[in-house]
Amino acid sequence: MKEIRWHGRGGQGAKTVSQILAQINLREGKHVQAFPEYGPERSGAPVRAYNRIADEEIVIHSGVYSPDIAVVVDETLLESEKPADGLKPDGVLIVNTTCSKDEIRKRTGFRGTIVVLDADRIAREAGTGFANVPMLGAVAAVLGTEWKLAEEELRETMGEKLSHEVLEKNVAALRAGYEAAKGVRGGR
Repeated sequence: MKEIRWHGRGGQGAKTVSQILAQINLREGKHVQAFPEYGPERSGAPVRAYNRIADEEIVIHSGVYSPDIAVVVDETLLESEKPADGLKPDGVLIVNTTCSKDEIRKRTGFRGTIVVLDADRIAREAGTGFANVPMLGAVAAVLGTEWKLAEEELRETMGEKLSHEVLEKNVAALRAGYEAAKGVRGGR
């Protein structure tokens, strides 16, 4: 079983992409869980979202305390939320940042695999403005998910809510995040 913990702020879409990731893995025939954990329910407050992905039925129903992958959508949470706490030593820390891996290693003390990508820049360049979708792409790549499955699920999930133009921008952002983390494996 793979466990993932997302760290973001209210309104940044960590919960949304954790749910999309679950749907992607359902397409692969996996058993999944996706659920959020809120503090104060307000925009900008720290939020955690979780995923579990397994080949067998998942019988655990608690938060994720020792994730295989920790995802930081908002770099300002590195110190206050301590996303590397509990992260398995052979796990992967994925951070939306302009900092280098070495800088993130110094800030977090995490000795395992670190993936850094400027998801904010990717989102701006794609025209979406939200870092969550490029971060979803990075997680899918680290899990070894086929690109086509990730793209299909994003199109299906967001296609009804977005115009064609905005959907294509989100697909481009997903692809850029996927490409940024391709080659790093923290799963299957």
